[in-house]
Amino acid sequence: MSNRRCAVALIVFALALGSTAPAVAQSGFEPPRLADGKPDLQGVWDFRTLTPLQRPEDRADQALLTPEEAAEIETAAVQRAIEADRPSEVRTEPLPVGGDVGAYNNFWFDRGAGVVDDRRTSLIVEPPTGRLPEPQPEAKRQATSNDDTAPPDRPVRFRVGGIGTHGPEDRGLAERCLLGFNTGPPIVPGGYNQNMQLFQTPDHVVILNEMVHDARIVPLDGRDPLPADMRQWMGSSRGHWEGDTLVVETTNFTGLTSSFSPSVVSAIGTGRTLHLTERFRRVAEDTLLYEFTVDDPTSFTRPFTAAIPMKRGAAPLFEYACHEGNYGMLNLLSGARAQEREASEQ
Repeated sequence: MSNRRCAVALIVFALALGSTAPAVAQSGFEPPRLADGKPDLQGVWDFRTLTPLQRPEDRADQALLTPEEAAEIETAAVQRAIEADRPSEVRTEPLPVGGDVGAYNNFWFDRGAGVVDDRRTSLIVEPPTGRLPEPQPEAKRQATSNDDTAPPDRPVRFRVGGIGTHGPEDRGLAERCLLGFNTGPPIVPGGYNQNMQLFQTPDHVVILNEMVHDARIVPLDGRDPLPADMRQWMGSSRGHWEGDTLVVETTNFTGLTSSFSPSVVSAIGTGRTLHLTERFRRVAEDTLLYEFTVDDPTSFTRPFTAAIPMKRGAAPLFEYACHEGNYGMLNLLSGARAQEREASEQ
């Protein structure tokens, strides 16, 4: 049975019992500790959730769901999954030339089956509206498209999409398996592969996101940040402890990626002036509370913070072979070359 089907079965059982979501933090919880006395944050952590990043507009004045509303959302998710898992239509006629053959079906998606434990209406907790602050008027914005008339900036898309098929540079970062989806930082729930593994030593932590399998090696020894002119796709991270909370601050992002991507199909600003603060705190035996604050005055009119309770995962991570299995890019470019050859022979 897949993880999603297990989750569906568990939610149906919980709803039948009339259970309510537990509090995020267990009162008086004392985290397990390593030999150096620091909390043990290690393990695989699952950040799937039905709670949206931003508060829906129809709940503008509602910070928390009632237990009944939470149950309704979770039940609806179960029903959608059941409907979407029905066998696909069997085609007996080929599609017209140029017809849309579709992409992933529901089998590949694993969005989660429950809202966050405290029933918040959004992952964003600051500002109090639960919504992203307004972008700066001059902040660059991108939306997924294949519009060939788009300006030929490089990269052409911070996320998916592109502006042509002359070469891989015409495609977005996600299609090229450089960054995208759940790569982070920050870590934001998406459609699938929503797992993070954390390794710990006294002087380093390693944060490994399943998708697109990048590992951030974060020193905890107080070393200076990189020089301002050294820029990296995932920035330069430095960590320290504030009590039992691991704090990771990241700067030195390249301007070739976004400041923040609200979804897989949109991006705001560039990462050049982004200061990202992440906090990891063990709040229960099976829960790691992850919080991040985006502070980028050239992209947003004010900072914003989101909080995501990650649940203990049962399975080890397997390699997310993105580029190794990137037949879409190969087929896209080889198909374009075939069309060019056909045109030249006419």
